[in-house]
Amino acid sequence: MAMERMGMLPDGAPGGGATSSEQPGELSQPARIQILATEHWSMLATRSLSWSEAFSRASMFLSALSGTVVALALVGQTMGGHGFVLFALLLLPVTLFVGATTFARLVAINNEDTHWVMAMNRLRRAYMDLAPDLERYFSSGTYDDPVSVMQTFAATPGPGTFVHGFVTTPGMIGVIDAIIAGVLGGVVAGVLGIDQGPAVAVGAAVFLAAEALLSLYQFRVQTRFVKTNQPRFPRP
Repeated sequence: MAMERMGMLPDGAPGGGATSSEQPGELSQPARIQILATEHWSMLATRSLSWSEAFSRASMFLSALSGTVVALALVGQTMGGHGFVLFALLLLPVTLFVGATTFARLVAINNEDTHWVMAMNRLRRAYMDLAPDLERYFSSGTYDDPVSVMQTFAATPGPGTFVHGFVTTPGMIGVIDAIIAGVLGGVVAGVLGIDQGPAVAVGAAVFLAAEALLSLYQFRVQTRFVKTNQPRFPRP
């Protein structure tokens, strides 16, 4: 019959309807792997954009800081005295504001990056469920608990994690911000008529206080992030 040759038999008749063994809503293993791989590449692209923003923000702040230092040096050579102090009181707060906002954004970017690593670990867990025999070939974490996330970062959690924060990008920017705050505190102390020695001590105290506040902020933000992102596939 012509209808048989054209494959136009009614549903349920021989040669008609779906020929696949899959039920509606079910996907074959290759299709599942393709979907997971697409999501994996999307997360990699997002991580790349986040780190590009982090490097750009840090570079912008360091460029602004360099311009401030050069401007203060030129003003110090030409004006000196009260003119230099006034100029410093105008520039340093602006530079400190840029540094503080850069620090806060870098801390947020680090948390975002950790979020994407957790998500990618979940995808690896899905790969392992589809092909358990491949697990021994993976070096990155295949669970989304903190230990497995640190495994993907090629690090281990422990007592040194807090100290490690100082060598990260936001940690470095935080130290620079604290130095700016200390210099500003010393300048303000001098304007208030405090002698040079005590003014330096005031600047050092402001530096330590600013560094403590920034480190505490970074630590608390990261701790809150860990508490609000409970693992779905913890290590057995």
